[in-house]
Amino acid sequence: MTRIFSGVKPTGHLTLGNYLGAVCRWAEVDQHRAEALFCIVDLHALTVDHDPGRVRRLSRQAATLLLASGLDPELCTVFVQSHVDEHARLSYLLECVATDGEMRRMIQYKEKAALERKRGGSVRLSLLTYPVLMAADILAYGTDEVPVGDDQTQHVELTRDLAVRFNQRYGHTFVVPRATRPEVAARVMNLQEPTSKMGKSDDVGPGVVYLLDEPGTVRKKIMRAVTDSGQDVEYDPQERPGVSNLLEILAACEGGDPEVLSGRYTSYGALKKDTADAVVELLGPVQDRHKQLCADPSYVEGVLRDGARRAREMARPTVDSAYEAIGLLAPSAG
Repeated sequence: MTRIFSGVKPTGHLTLGNYLGAVCRWAEVDQHRAEALFCIVDLHALTVDHDPGRVRRLSRQAATLLLASGLDPELCTVFVQSHVDEHARLSYLLECVATDGEMRRMIQYKEKAALERKRGGSVRLSLLTYPVLMAADILAYGTDEVPVGDDQTQHVELTRDLAVRFNQRYGHTFVVPRATRPEVAARVMNLQEPTSKMGKSDDVGPGVVYLLDEPGTVRKKIMRAVTDSGQDVEYDPQERPGVSNLLEILAACEGGDPEVLSGRYTSYGALKKDTADAVVELLGPVQDRHKQLCADPSYVEGVLRDGARRAREMARPTVDSAYEAIGLLAPSAG
């Protein structure tokens, strides 16, 4: 059976972009067609300056929202990365296979390191090496498919390279995974800066719709979205990024095609109103279920505990095999 792995990093509140670009597909498609694992990758949140209490709160919130979005622990495995030691164990082995040049070529490292330096801060070594930990996240489970947005494709390619290199040097150990992408809204853009991704690390701002935003807040943000010069509603991501972003969001909410939808509209105002209505309707059930789960925290804790146990059982044989293949002594019995 096909195995899928993907995760969310608790560095900010989950956004509409996270939902339309990943979580919705996980719930509606992936958990039903494959053996799926979905992980709160909290170790990745430590690569930059952070508040420990906030990381814990966001990790719990992310897990709760994944369940509220329709992930079913009877169909898939939902867990927290740091609860499964095999991730860190395998990461070091893969660091011994990766090269410094590969790490420094990673686009996200270049961008985040430049931002840290601009702020006057130092760049943590973990920011450089975290793509290897991401590869370990994937390879530990014999993953076949990794559903990702466009910005994560490079990380999956690195994972493939490391798997092939390890297999060639030390014997076949890892499945070589492939990236898969949703057809629509793989990368939802910021409503105020439609050439930039709608990222959860943006914290606050009118350009980001969060899954827990009140309906009035959602409507206000979408109605104030930046559009483009001219009056025609056309789907052209290169020349008309603002309007195209709204059309992609609406298409993802309705299950339609953004280019076809553009023919419905003669004004930006009507497009914004329909997009706002669709987003509010889409998020309503998620927010209601989130409230129910928050009222029963023991349920979420139980899901994460059981998920970590299942994840360890799946990952340990592969990681133990990697330890043996690379030349490490097995621990003595007893």
